[in-house]
Formats: sequence, C-alpha cells, structure tokens
Amino acid sequence: MSVSIPSYGQPHSIIDTTSKVQKGQHIELIGDVTRLLDKNRITVNLGIPVTVDAAVVRLVNAYKPPTRKKPLVDKPT
Repeated sequence: MSVSIPSYGQPHSIIDTTSKVQKGQHIELIGDVTRLLDKNRITVNLGIPVTVDAAVVRLVNAYKPPTRKKPLVDKPT
C-alpha cells in the first residue's frame, strides 16, 4: 500500500498484512530518528530516510528490561 505523509510530499510504500485497511485510516510508522535538521524538521529512517515535520512525530523510548541483582541459578551448596 502507499501512504501519504503530508509533510513529506511524496507517497511512501509499506506492507500491511491486516485485511481491513480503509482509505483515510491513520497508521503508525515506526523508525529511528537519524537527523535533526532544525526545530521543525527531522529525518526518520523508515527503510528509507523520510524528512517530516517534528509536530507529527511521537517520541517513544525503547523498552529495556530490568537488570537482575541475583543470578537465576542458585549457588551450589
């Protein structure tokens, strides 16, 4: 399918395996921020670099599981 990103100005193709996609439906594209151009524009890596307005991007921190203080295996007695 082709996704139109208004601030990008060109269509972006993606693969979506859901069967009930409708025209005009909002979807979330996930990628890494690669470059901050200025206060209003950033580049996001969606497989290809896409430059968009910063107002349409939501920052999500990657999940990091808690670290263990004790090992999983008990010490032999």
